[in-house]
Amino acid sequence: MSEKVQDIVQKVEFNAPIDKVWKTVSTSEGIAAWFMPNDFQLELGHDFHLQSPFGPSPCKVIEVEPPTKLSFTWDVDGWIVSFLLKEIDSTKTEFTLIHAGWKDSDEIIGKANEKAAIIRDRMNMGWTQIVAKLKGIVE
Repeated sequence: MSEKVQDIVQKVEFNAPIDKVWKTVSTSEGIAAWFMPNDFQLELGHDFHLQSPFGPSPCKVIEVEPPTKLSFTWDVDGWIVSFLLKEIDSTKTEFTLIHAGWKDSDEIIGKANEKAAIIRDRMNMGWTQIVAKLKGIVE
């Protein structure tokens, strides 16, 4: 019997002020520097594309709460990616990434054409590297 795949959650503390982290996760240029090329705009309801290895992935901004939260849908598989920022002090920010909206573990994910559980594990490792890249940029 197939189980629902758990969300990917990664929490990291950055030695950077919240405004610097926010600018890096909420602008097209910032996102391109650590994640993927895109045509993102910080506007609720904005449709944009991430240029993934599998081709352009349609996305839509669904939540904006500067400078603490940005969420968007990613691709047609029902994924939701959220960036949560929390100021620890004037020089430190807690950054949490949540990649939600996973299907049952045995369901096939569109473009990759593999089971959700396999894609989730692969993407969790990828997010670890991507968040580390973000940390390097903001620090």
